Amino acid sequence: MADEHHQDGEGGRGADGGSGEGIRTFPFPVDLSLLGVGMQVGPMGAGRTWHAHAPLHRIDFHTVMLFTGGPVRHMIDFAEYEASAGDLLWIRPGQVHRFAPEGEYRGTVLTMQPGFLPRATVEATGLYRYDLPPLLHPDEARLAGLTAALGQLRREYEDATTLPLSLHTAVLRHTLSAFLLRLAHLAAGSAREGRTDAPGDSTFTLFRDAVERGFATNHSVSAYADALGYSRRTLVRAVRAATGETPKGFIDKRVVLEAKRLLAHTDLPIGRVGAAVGFPDAANFSKFFQQHTDQTPAAFRAELR
Repeated sequence: MADEHHQDGEGGRGADGGSGEGIRTFPFPVDLSLLGVGMQVGPMGAGRTWHAHAPLHRIDFHTVMLFTGGPVRHMIDFAEYEASAGDLLWIRPGQVHRFAPEGEYRGTVLTMQPGFLPRATVEATGLYRYDLPPLLHPDEARLAGLTAALGQLRREYEDATTLPLSLHTAVLRHTLSAFLLRLAHLAAGSAREGRTDAPGDSTFTLFRDAVERGFATNHSVSAYADALGYSRRTLVRAVRAATGETPKGFIDKRVVLEAKRLLAHTDLPIGRVGAAVGFPDAANFSKFFQQHTDQTPAAFRAELR
């Protein structure tokens, strides 16, 4: 499963690359999924060149890797993560990532189309909590539960003959939900380490979603607070409790991330990259970028090429 997925699915079919105008993005390869359902689960291991020398790119679906070997160094949104046996990596839609060509990816990989689960499950499992850490280190008990749940999901996925397609799909959704609820609980617990729980988590969720929609044109904390109907103080408390940082810091981090993505994976002039993330003036963009990265946009681009 995995070998076909990334050599064919990420290697060119359906990609929007080649123009230099956008980050190379790969869609979920439904045609490679058993019975065409919106998910895949299978092994990573010997004889499967799962990374297939894939360059820096992004995907429009979820990928969860549970490792039984390692270590493997994997880049997600310009941060390097080292995963070993018993660790999980969760890559969400839109995140830029790159496989390590020298790494041996061993274990089980789950990929899932965003629309495969109902909205209530999406909310309960925090599928779009981009503030949560992608690398997870479960303890022995949680790893046993996740491994068992993922194993059951794989058995249901590969059993393509016992049930009619509609029931097969329903069983997969329920089984997948059980695994993701365990995974989300682990991710939320990792994010809370060193912080107190936040009663205003729903406030942060609304803010996070608004920033995701508007960061390219709106960098104002007050504007987000007004649009959401909160006071600035309420927003500051909720964001700090959920992330440990200020709303302005959260917005700036998202702007910098998108700028890095565009600089690394497109040939857009630096002025156009700045305009794409809300800086019509190229000099202001360069100053902002250097303040947050200690590099000029040109230096960052040159370092990756």
